Amino acid sequence: MKSFNLKNGKNMLIRRAEKKDASALIDYLQVIAGESDFLTFGLGEINITLEQEEAFIENTLKAENALFLVAEIDGEIAGNLNFTGGARPRTKQTGEFGVSVLKEYWGLGIGRELINYLIDWSKNTGIVRKINLKVRCDNTRGITLYEDMGFKQEGLITREFMMDDVFYDCIVMGMEID
Repeated sequence: MKSFNLKNGKNMLIRRAEKKDASALIDYLQVIAGESDFLTFGLGEINITLEQEEAFIENTLKAENALFLVAEIDGEIAGNLNFTGGARPRTKQTGEFGVSVLKEYWGLGIGRELINYLIDWSKNTGIVRKINLKVRCDNTRGITLYEDMGFKQEGLITREFMMDDVFYDCIVMGMEID
């Protein structure tokens, strides 16, 4: 758990998601789905039951190479990060993350702090040696943030996203931990 003072003067707490967060996380996902075109899901596309979300959180808590974080402001979820490592011995040292922040909190450094937490956690696991992500090629704010934090562009996946019959390419980025 880490506490931070944000640029707007509010205090933010970063902590691991808990089973009791499941309902609030589903609500959070429903909101962010309509706030950004850069997510892998859109408005009305999240159909997770409370039981499924609780099971996902519990499984993440049990895994040694997975992390599910929430950023909390005034007791409400303002952002989250989910990292999942490989399921087999040959791939358990690497994984991919996704991060999101409620639009009202964009530009306050929440995403950066969530990613910093992930990087520190990865260094301390002794297991996770590589962090990967995918970012839509026209998400310049995201790409700039990731590059500023030390992630390197490693490749391009064409036609990874499609919205309104328009394809978007995806940049694959990574950071080696050791």
